[in-house]
Amino acid sequence: MNFHGFSIFGTVGKTSIFVTYQGTMKFLYTLLFLTFSSALFAQSDIERFPVFEDCKGNTSKQLEDCFYSALYAQLKNSYQHPIKNDTLADQSVTIRFEVDRDGKFVLIRTDAFKSSLKEEMIKAFSKLPVIEAPTFNGDATFMQFILNVPVPMKESGSFKVYSNSQSKIDKQNEVKRKEDSLAFAKANEEYNTIISDQYDNHQLRSDAVIPLSYQRYHRYEAAMNRVGNNAHTAVKPYTFNYVDQYFDLEAERESLLEDRKTWLGRKWHNEHFFELAGEDYWVVIDPGVDLQVGKDSRDDVTTYNNTRLVNVSGGIGDQITFGASIQESQARFPGFFERDVISRAPDGGNPGIVPGRGIAEDGGDRIFDYPVATGYINYKPSKYFDLQLGHGQHFIGDGYRSLVLSDNSQPFPYFKLNAKFWKLDYTVLYTSLRDVRPEVTADDSFRTKFMTHHYLSWNATKRLNLGFFESVLWQDDNQRGFDFNYLNPVIFYQTVELETGSRGGNALLGLTAKYKVSDKVTAYGQLVLDEFSGGSVVSGNGSYQNKSAYQLGVKWQNAFKLPNLMMQLEYNRVRPYTYSHNTVVLNYGNSNQALAHPWGANFYETVLIGRYTKDRWYGIAKAIYGERGYDVLTDGDNAFYGGNIYGTEDDRISDNGNVTVQGNISNFFYGHLEAGYVINPASRLKVFGQIIYRSSNPIINNSVVRGESTTWLNLGLRTDIMNWSFDR
Repeated sequence: MNFHGFSIFGTVGKTSIFVTYQGTMKFLYTLLFLTFSSALFAQSDIERFPVFEDCKGNTSKQLEDCFYSALYAQLKNSYQHPIKNDTLADQSVTIRFEVDRDGKFVLIRTDAFKSSLKEEMIKAFSKLPVIEAPTFNGDATFMQFILNVPVPMKESGSFKVYSNSQSKIDKQNEVKRKEDSLAFAKANEEYNTIISDQYDNHQLRSDAVIPLSYQRYHRYEAAMNRVGNNAHTAVKPYTFNYVDQYFDLEAERESLLEDRKTWLGRKWHNEHFFELAGEDYWVVIDPGVDLQVGKDSRDDVTTYNNTRLVNVSGGIGDQITFGASIQESQARFPGFFERDVISRAPDGGNPGIVPGRGIAEDGGDRIFDYPVATGYINYKPSKYFDLQLGHGQHFIGDGYRSLVLSDNSQPFPYFKLNAKFWKLDYTVLYTSLRDVRPEVTADDSFRTKFMTHHYLSWNATKRLNLGFFESVLWQDDNQRGFDFNYLNPVIFYQTVELETGSRGGNALLGLTAKYKVSDKVTAYGQLVLDEFSGGSVVSGNGSYQNKSAYQLGVKWQNAFKLPNLMMQLEYNRVRPYTYSHNTVVLNYGNSNQALAHPWGANFYETVLIGRYTKDRWYGIAKAIYGERGYDVLTDGDNAFYGGNIYGTEDDRISDNGNVTVQGNISNFFYGHLEAGYVINPASRLKVFGQIIYRSSNPIINNSVVRGESTTWLNLGLRTDIMNWSFDR
């Protein structure tokens, strides 16, 4: 085989020859080349170039020039330059090919700075005719070439052919210079070769997090809870890739697309505002809003919420995904919610804390100014493990409420480890929380506490799922920091708590269960134990140490044979003093917000919810009835009745004789009707209207609770990436 290089390689007799052919002669000439290179480079008469039809009759020395001229002409006639009015200079296409012993042109490789140039040159090359084969010593052989073709091709153009008068070392240096020049040219063109317009719903196939949304998640769970599925549904938020195993996200997105031709129409109704994707990365960015305006009938106040936000999601390679959202808001809330915000005011002068959002500044005229920031980065080292570092919210359970961990609290820093294999799903969550009350603030700084969760989900059968939960909280006292006793992801925390002292931490144990009655009906429950006293339960003396809570519920998908209608009935009951602690910093809360149920403890409630979805339309009907026990806080009665998880047990009303719902008892009713339309299923922008009726009727009106009935009409345009919980 002969090897010729032009624009890169020098030649011998205008040709540098590397001879390969079969049999003994191939071995002999190769050996001669290695041993007597100077002699071999000197000879050229025994080699003949391939012969085009127009080159027949030329002498052996003329065939080389004729071959290149004819080849250029053939390519020129077939090549169509793809770029109109091209003004760029010094463009070229490099082709590596051979002419085989049958006279056929065989393309080996094509390189160009632009793919369109490469494609057109390949088309032109494919039209080259069969010609007379090259020969060596009279026998047909192969001859290989590397040509640099300047484009666009011109009538007077040609390939560059370098002289063969250089020594071997000179030739090698020339090759290196040409290679360096080519690399430099490629580096100068690197920006133009970056691919960034290949986004094709990458997010829906990624390990990016799906923002928590009640309305969004109920459809996923309908598919994940079918009998025989090995899905684990308790730990939220989910990832797109996980849900897509059971619910076809791309098919859903396709079914919701509207026929929009303009850029603005597509971005408003179908697509992410900014979509970027290449070979191994993708990013989507959506600006968003949460604009609401309403009227509170009782307080005769015009309410509004004005949130501007940016939501980002992306991935790098197959193992790294990330996401973030930044929100800036001002709001005037209905009276009942405003009083709840103010009741949670932190130390330092800020007027309140917006539940689920964070500390609010005073905007004047009953206006709260509150920012929210969330974000995460997820690393998936294998198909079994996920490691996630972030600042956000979490939910454990299959119900509307969670007695284990909910998104009632504002976002907090965390590190999460998740492992899924066989019939198991194991989650470990390490978090940093704050206590912001004035009575525990030290040196003008909020108190820090830490919490670690373990949650093991086991699909015991194709219908029955069991979950085992434990968590421990401890405060950052004596510069203790993050206690490495609680770092072990598989240890039993009750033992560690005893080893570090009874006041060293607050451990909770829990059990969850789910049973798939059918593909449409799922029953679920939770049981939480906090300082549970078995002896007191048997005696029935109502010990304050019997801190426990339970939940029972059922979901009915496609209820009444109506597709996409979900009905849910749920009952929650929490004994007094549950989630509180004898060291008040170690209560089960974060920034004056409960980590589990928003009502805290000392209550029972019944929840009935209906959710319906039809294409982009949706509707919600919700009714909640319950009884809650508050502290009396009048006539000198400052005892702790067990409802406020931030109360100290040292002020408990009694060691024994405690019952669920004690103290200043109030019934509670909450009704909610909502209808809306999803404007953009990619960004989750929707328009909605809702009417809320709320009433409470305590025995005694005080600074915490009072008898009132409110009707609140509210309209809005919002990006659905966080839940609002006004049923508190």
